[in-house]
Amino acid sequence: MAGIKELRGRITSVGNIRQITRAMEMVSTTKLRRFQDQAVASKPYSEEITGLVGRLCQVLGEDAQGQPLLQPGKGDKTLALVVTSDRGLCGAYNSNLLKVLEKWRKDREQPVDYMVIGKKGFGYMDRRDFEIKRFLNETSLENTDYRAAAITARMLVREFLSGDYSEVVLVFTEFASLSKYIPKAVSLLPVSPDELAGDAEASSAETLLEPDATEIFESLMPRYLETRVYNALLESLTSEYASRRFAMTNATEAASDMQTELRGKYNKMRQEKITMELLDLVGGVEAVK
Repeated sequence: MAGIKELRGRITSVGNIRQITRAMEMVSTTKLRRFQDQAVASKPYSEEITGLVGRLCQVLGEDAQGQPLLQPGKGDKTLALVVTSDRGLCGAYNSNLLKVLEKWRKDREQPVDYMVIGKKGFGYMDRRDFEIKRFLNETSLENTDYRAAAITARMLVREFLSGDYSEVVLVFTEFASLSKYIPKAVSLLPVSPDELAGDAEASSAETLLEPDATEIFESLMPRYLETRVYNALLESLTSEYASRRFAMTNATEAASDMQTELRGKYNKMRQEKITMELLDLVGGVEAVK
């Protein structure tokens, strides 16, 4: 009897867990669609501003080399912005990113300072020998908008121009598809003119610029960096919810399979108990005869 009661309790518990994971799966699906739409909507703007900056580099020619954001910094350290999630239950999303971070750090020859977005990443790095310069927890990643990303980008530019760092790196998860998200470390500063030139369309030598190309470039470059940071945050958030949805789907299916298996055991034990009671009844009747 105790075994039957225990199985009944386990079936109820697994059913409750299944309801929770199913609800989390539905929430993740809804938020994933919203953030994916934002990422898709921001892509044309990102491509256009990258092309504009690239064309300005072509117009400036050798004069572009004098721009401080296109030259390595004067410092002997690297500044890295690491983007993780605030919450767990998103599969291997955080662990895969942190593995890439550990490998990237191991290959570095110079010291690295870190700025961290996301409680999971901060908790992991704080327990180890990472030099955390700042934990950016003023706004949760889920509530981050372009304005918050612009503030973060300006902060990174200010640190780069301070003379303490030679480069700034973004460590985030690129959203490739609903089932593919790629953790990577990419350089943010200094900006490479060669990479920009690869995205730029051919520009005419007769192009008229008002005011001059240098002033336009200096005004446009901060927007370009803000856009890159915003896209990195948005893609990380989209990847997080895609991973969470996948994890919750698997958890819901596993709970369903476990519940089915437990019900089978419960029914078998219950039938055995009924059979034993019938045998006892028949035995008692035979004894009376």
